[in-house]
Amino acid sequence: MAHIDQFGYGWITPALSYALSVLGSALGLICAQRAREAHGTAQRSWWLMLAAWAIGGTAIWSMHFMAMLGFSVTGAPIRYDIGLTAASALLAIVMVGVGLFIAGMGRPMLVKVLVGGILAGLGVAAMHYTGMAAMRLNAEVHYDTTKVVLSVAIAVVAAAVALWLATNVRGTLAVIGSALVMGVAVNGMHFTGMYSMSAQLHEEQGTQSGATASNLLVPIVLAVILVVIGLVYAVLAAPTADDRAGAEYLQNRMAGRIDQPQSTAPAPDPHGLAARNEPAKPAQSGPDPQGLASRFQSRR
Repeated sequence: MAHIDQFGYGWITPALSYALSVLGSALGLICAQRAREAHGTAQRSWWLMLAAWAIGGTAIWSMHFMAMLGFSVTGAPIRYDIGLTAASALLAIVMVGVGLFIAGMGRPMLVKVLVGGILAGLGVAAMHYTGMAAMRLNAEVHYDTTKVVLSVAIAVVAAAVALWLATNVRGTLAVIGSALVMGVAVNGMHFTGMYSMSAQLHEEQGTQSGATASNLLVPIVLAVILVVIGLVYAVLAAPTADDRAGAEYLQNRMAGRIDQPQSTAPAPDPHGLAARNEPAKPAQSGPDPQGLASRFQSRR
């Protein structure tokens, strides 16, 4: 059996892959939260598609490829079939999108989350092994059945948890914490699947066709950067529920639909005009304990 190294560049590739999975998960959860706040099917569908790109494309597939940069088989240079590599990316995005639409459209229900999680998890596992099948090397590849089944189970559970978080999580701290957990689950599924692989070198070593990992690195990194920038712009540019409520309030104020509070305090009268126009009130007689008023009248 050939020696397989999962961390050819040390801690760099697993750290970058975990960072990508957390970033994609956070953006996906934010897009899913915006989908819950959206008015109308079209807006909700738009945000769910963006969430599928973030989770399926960035958190899962980009993480998978970044981790594969550190993967090597001693004595067998690895090339990648470009068509299968692209198909694995499309598979991740589509299947995560299917799960999100099942769980996120209409009334949220646990059974919808479970069904969507199973489909999305199977799609993520299929993406992983399609990406592995895209490798071209002078070796016979074998997989341990137990580890493969375990990796698929992790993918299904992780997908179901991700869909539940996507339909329930609110608030910045909750999104960050959930993204950290999702990053652990995604990386756990990937490396479990990778450890299920073993390779037996061919006796005759020939030249394999396909692109090297370094050839694919630049276009994939550029694509990830553009997707992340687009997702961040979409999230920041779109109005939140508070923004819409404030805009509606201002619109109602300008349209005169909100009654203005009327003050009961009297208007200021700096010149005393009201006092001058009022008739003089007779003075009220107070107590006359010594009878001064009656004496004055008798003298008259």
